[in-house]
Amino acid sequence: MTSNERVGPPVTREDRSRASATTQRAERFVAEHGAAAEALGRSLADLVTEGDRFVLVLERGLHRLADPAYRDAQAWVVPGATGVVGVRSPLLQAVERPVTRALREASPAISIYLADTCSRHEAFEVRLFTLSALRRSLREDPERTWQIIRRLARRASDWVSVDSLADVVARGLLLEPFRWAEIELLVYSPHRWERRLVGSTIAELPFRLPAAERSDLRLRPALEIIGSMIGEADPDVQKALSWALRSWREVDGDGVAALLRREAETAVRTDDGARAWVVRDALTGRSADADLAAELKPRLVGIRRRPGAPDTSLAHATASAFFVHAMPDPLEMAEAPLDATPSPVTA
Repeated sequence: MTSNERVGPPVTREDRSRASATTQRAERFVAEHGAAAEALGRSLADLVTEGDRFVLVLERGLHRLADPAYRDAQAWVVPGATGVVGVRSPLLQAVERPVTRALREASPAISIYLADTCSRHEAFEVRLFTLSALRRSLREDPERTWQIIRRLARRASDWVSVDSLADVVARGLLLEPFRWAEIELLVYSPHRWERRLVGSTIAELPFRLPAAERSDLRLRPALEIIGSMIGEADPDVQKALSWALRSWREVDGDGVAALLRREAETAVRTDDGARAWVVRDALTGRSADADLAAELKPRLVGIRRRPGAPDTSLAHATASAFFVHAMPDPLEMAEAPLDATPSPVTA
């Protein structure tokens, strides 16, 4: 929810003191466990060619680095996440750095097999390690990398898993622009986390290029895709769409402004609260167009999201036609084998 929709109670001195104490405790915990995290990373770097052993050592090490208070908080910070161990991000990064260096020096096939093993694990943080391996294999082994990307997208159950995966997908689109077809298909997915991945990926894309090169992305169908999804009923997808529009200002500010004007007009005409929410939220943030916000926000006053309101997006209308004809659910389909060849280590 943004400040346009709800104004919370004022922050008190006690609130600030409590937040400060929590931050200090977190910083102490990270400082006390930093050396152990780095040692775990070095041990894992020697095991990248042994997927099963790598995961076993990683899981045990992560439990030693876990912060119970942080783990318990994830239930409301990342609702839907499964198998959370509770390792704080700076410690995960310390573990990851030596592993990333080791994968860079190894064959991309090693990364594929490691990613395959990590992606099937029940622990949340172990699954996140899949992404380091996929970044290594993406350029030289794209087909198998994308197969694992699709698996992670299908099985995602929370926003952190999706938004972390979006970085890898964005890199893949830059390497092989024909992969936009992958994103365009997810627009019609019956699963909200796959649809969120569309917005999150578009949001990440501009920041995978230097600022001077971002305008080159104007030829890509990002705004057409976002336009087809606005009216989406799911709040998690709505957030990704507004994030994508804020990011795409780096690419095509005029195009974003034109889209927002069109969607604001539709929201006013149809009293579409979901559509209005995305427009309002896209008008915020760094580099926001103050004049455009002053033009559109007053027109959207009083147009609010309503529980149970239908999805009014063009993508939903198109997908519904397919569902009527009983198209198979991807989650119910068996996944093809990753590769029939033996491991490059044991072959």
